[in-house]
Amino acid sequence: MYPIAIVLVVGLAIALERWLVLTAAALANRKAFDTVIGMLRKKDYKAVVEQARKSKIPMYRIVASGVVKFTNSSRRDDIEYAMEEGVMEALPPLEKRTQYLATLANIATLLGLLGTIIGLIAAFTAVANAAPAEKASMLSSSISVAMNTTAFGLISAIPLLLFHAVLQTKTTEIVDSFEMAGVKVMNILSEVSASAKTRETDK
Repeated sequence: MYPIAIVLVVGLAIALERWLVLTAAALANRKAFDTVIGMLRKKDYKAVVEQARKSKIPMYRIVASGVVKFTNSSRRDDIEYAMEEGVMEALPPLEKRTQYLATLANIATLLGLLGTIIGLIAAFTAVANAAPAEKASMLSSSISVAMNTTAFGLISAIPLLLFHAVLQTKTTEIVDSFEMAGVKVMNILSEVSASAKTRETDK
C-alpha cells in the first residue's frame, strides 16, 4: 500500500500545481485580452507587438501574430493561420503533466490489484500449512487484509481521474478563449480593412 500512497501524493501534487497554473493562466489571458482589444480599437498595432515582446502571456503573442500578418497581408486566411500557429505554440505549456494523472490513476488501480493477488498467494500459502481448525478464520482474515490494497488503489485512482477531467476542462476553456479572441481580433481587423477600402473608394 505504500507505493499506492506515493502514487496518490505525486498525483495530488501534480493536480494542485496544474490547477494553480491554469487558473493563473486563465486570469492573465483574460486581462491581456481586455488590454489588447483596447489597443486594437485605437489602431495602436505597434503597442500590441511591443507588449507581445515584453510579456510571456500567450494571448499577447497570438494577437500580435495576427497583427503582424495583417500589416503585411490583409488576407483573412493568412491572419487566421498566423494566430492558429500562436495557439499551437501556447498549447504544450497548458497541457503539460495533466496526462500524467490518468496514468497515475491506472497505476494506482493496478498496484491495488497486484497487492491483492500477492496477499492472496501469501494467504493460501500460509493456510496450507495451518491446522484444519484454524484454516477458515485464518483464510478470511488474510483475504480481508489482501482486499484492502484493491480498495485503497480505487480510492486513490478515482480522485486522480476526477482531477484529470477537471484540468482538461480548464485547459479546453483556455484554448476556446484563444479561439474566441482570434475571431474578435479578425472582426476588428476586418472592420479596419473595410473602412480603409471605403476611404480609398471615396477618394
